Formats: sequence, C-alpha cells, structure tokens
Amino acid sequence: MGKGAYNPAAGGAKMNFADAMSYGDYLHLEPILNSQATLSTAHDELLFIVQHQTSELWMKLILHELSAAREALKTGDTATMFKMLARVSRIFEQLNNQWDVLRTMTPADYTAFREALGPSSGFQSYQYRMIEYVLGNRNPNMLKPHAHLPKVHAMLSEELARPSFYDEVVRHLFRALDGHENNVPEPQLDSPHAAVPEIQARWKTVYENIDDYWSLYELGEKLVDLEDYFRRWRFNHVTTVERVIGFKRGTGGTAGVEYLRRMLNVELFPELWHLRGEL
Repeated sequence: MGKGAYNPAAGGAKMNFADAMSYGDYLHLEPILNSQATLSTAHDELLFIVQHQTSELWMKLILHELSAAREALKTGDTATMFKMLARVSRIFEQLNNQWDVLRTMTPADYTAFREALGPSSGFQSYQYRMIEYVLGNRNPNMLKPHAHLPKVHAMLSEELARPSFYDEVVRHLFRALDGHENNVPEPQLDSPHAAVPEIQARWKTVYENIDDYWSLYELGEKLVDLEDYFRRWRFNHVTTVERVIGFKRGTGGTAGVEYLRRMLNVELFPELWHLRGEL
C-alpha cells in the first residue's frame, strides 16, 4: 500500500499519537473547529462567524502584547516594549487584511442570515473595548453592554481605574525630559484622552531634538505606527459595512455606518498627531 509514496516514518517522524501529544491536542483544535455554530442554512454565515472569531483571537493576542508592553515600560525595559508595540501593529495589519475576505460577501449573502444575529453586534466585543481602554480611548458608557457579564464588567471597570498605556508613556516622557514626575498631567481615567498642551510641548521637544532623544522619538513613532494601523482597521470596517448593508441600522441598534464614521474621528494619541503641524 502506498508504493513509491514518501513515508515520513522512514526519516524518524513520529506517526503514532495514541499515547502522545499531537498537533491537534496541543492546539485544542477539536473544540475550536467545532465552535462555528451556524443558525441558518445560508452559505456565507460560516464566513461571517470565522471572520469574527479569528478577529477575537487576534485581539486576545493584542491585549497580551499590550499588557506586556505596559509592564516593560514601567520597569524601564524599552527594548521589550518596542518589540511588543511592533507586533501589535503587525496584528492590526492582519486584521485589516481580513476585511478583504469579508468583502467577498454581497448584500444578498448577508441578508440571507442577518436575522439570525438578533441584537448581537461587533460593538459589544469586550476585547475590542478593552483594547480601546488600555490605549486611552475610555468611554465609561460602553460598560453598559457588558453588565450581564459580571466578570467582564469588573475587568473593564478595573482597567478604567488604572492609568492607560498612554498614561504610562506620558509619565515616562516627562521623567526622561524633566528628570522627575512632578509636572505629569493627571491621567484621564474615565474619558477619552484629549490633547494636553504640556504633553504636546514635551513631544515637540523630542521631535525637534531627535539625536538627543532618539529612544523617545522611536517610541513616538511606534505609537503613531500603531494608531495608523488601528485607524485603517476602523476605516475598513466602515467601508465593509457600507458595502454590505448601506445605511441601515446595525443589528445592535446603532446607526450603523454613521456610528462607525463617528468613531473615525477618535484619536488615541492626539498630541503626537497635532504636533506635526508645528514642526
């Protein structure tokens, strides 16, 4: 049987996994690949589910990296932090590429199963909300969709009570330039981070004296890079939604495209963008 076919066992490859860990065992593939429970007979519902489940897996990794980056920054390990931030940007690039796959779904394809979604909607993703909270876009009103999940609600509330990653960056910036933290602005814990003139002034000093503050300059550009990819992800989301449902209301009751377009105006690190007009 299999005459002439290559046999990996001849080269030493293990072929019997009755009593050993296999690839599928390690990755728990069986429960993962059996988690796509479609609620209709529509062909494209599986695409829709896989798209969003894989997005949630990537977001889990983003939160893992941002948590490590924040801790590295607090201990002064900027090399590790830079690595984590670069990885987060690449993950957002992957998330951006996924929209190209979802855009192969036509309005008719989506209509065939949209009712099965009920009031569920992507804006209810608690991992996405956590990413925004960690980066500094903090809207306490967005806790409400998670009130039915006490552990999730508590986790998001705890994040709102601590300085964001960008707050830690600002503290690092002031400490490096001023030699102390006495003048650091108070963290904006329970509202989206708004531009602060004192913070922008410090970043301007860095960008006008790159050779003297190369590490801070590199940090600033890493943050701009991250937000650049994040903005593209939001824009691609808007474009995809408009292409598929036009200006209908979202399944979760939002204004759909109009709601998503409003989110395009949110700036995560406003001082780093505003200072560019002063250079």
